[in-house]
Amino acid sequence: MGISLLDCADSSTERCCERIYDKITTRAERLVGVGEEIEREYGIPIVNKRISVTPIALVGAGCRTNDFTPFARTLDRAGKAVGVNFIGGFSALVHKGMTQADRALVAAIPEALAQTDIVCSSVNVASTKAGINMEAVADMGKAIIRTALLTASRGSLGCAKLVVFANAVEDNPFMAGAFHGVGEAESAINVGVSGPGVVQAAIRGVPGAPFDVLAETIKKTAFKITRMGQLVAKEASERLGVPFGIVDLSLAPTPAVGDSVAATLEEMGLSVCGTHGTTAALALLNDAVKKGGVMASGSVGGLSGAFIPVSEDEGMISAAESGAITLDKLEAMTCVCSVGLDMIAVPGDTPWQTIAAIIADEAAIGIINNKTTAVRLIPAHGKKVGDRVDFGGLLGSAPVMPVHSGSAERFVERGGRIPAPIQSLRN
Repeated sequence: MGISLLDCADSSTERCCERIYDKITTRAERLVGVGEEIEREYGIPIVNKRISVTPIALVGAGCRTNDFTPFARTLDRAGKAVGVNFIGGFSALVHKGMTQADRALVAAIPEALAQTDIVCSSVNVASTKAGINMEAVADMGKAIIRTALLTASRGSLGCAKLVVFANAVEDNPFMAGAFHGVGEAESAINVGVSGPGVVQAAIRGVPGAPFDVLAETIKKTAFKITRMGQLVAKEASERLGVPFGIVDLSLAPTPAVGDSVAATLEEMGLSVCGTHGTTAALALLNDAVKKGGVMASGSVGGLSGAFIPVSEDEGMISAAESGAITLDKLEAMTCVCSVGLDMIAVPGDTPWQTIAAIIADEAAIGIINNKTTAVRLIPAHGKKVGDRVDFGGLLGSAPVMPVHSGSAERFVERGGRIPAPIQSLRN
């Protein structure tokens, strides 16, 4: 459920937090219960119930405070009160510049994620229209390293709840990047569908078939999955009295065996995910899923495509451990998939400038290709290449992958803004 908090703004931080808590617990009071009802009645597993809210940098701007951690604690308390798995929106939109409130929120991210359990944070640092805010990119590189340090006792888990975006969308139901955009209604029900295991089984049913037949098979399967998601969304909308927003078509894997995007790609004929042909296979999968989904629903939104998070996909974990897939190959794959470099553990001693440079690379892919890209890296404190970090639950576990040893320090510390690409002048 997306909830607008714009009317919670107040000059007093305490009153603002009270209004945020009251609105979330009132609007989402029945969210989990209704989700469980639908799950029982239709036999459709609803793995997570989540809330997204207006970017807190906007809500807290009127307070003129430099400490935004009380807002994070309030979100955590409200989310736990209604029983959701995650609550997203400790966020800022800084693709063209930063306000005082934006700076305060970004500065608060490490402490906020260390002090909370279910709060997720995201920052949009680039867009096709504005270019890349390299000062914000540098700030996020530092924030990720600081978050890893403050949550070191939990495998640097805080970084798993922090996403850096280019071209962030306002109706994304997936964590950790979800927030309720200012162009959205007072509240909305958005549903994210999964099902890579279902797609894998469908591909297995057409062994050796040519690619056009393969694409048609995936498209038909995506149609069925999306119709199921639309059914859940409409039922939830009616029972909660909240408008139906969108169905997000993204194939989101889980650590469970048989629910892997990597294994789905391998079913097409690859010996291992990451070998030559992987990017082409992912492009076919992504496109066919979108085509099938658009046929099934007139309200497709969010990110919609295929996710490739390493720690949340047992096939990706295996490929990374064997060395078949690398950070560079994952970056290439992000050119044709739904988001970006997702849930990747890197050595804990990685410099913040290297983290920032990775963010800049991914943002460049996003703005040049006019698509959403993102980075969710975990510099695992005290860990080195070859070690493993366990996050538990749907976040899974990740082998620590190497980064390039060459320095990007002088590049990142230039600051300023990388200008928008020429395709931004479309109007």
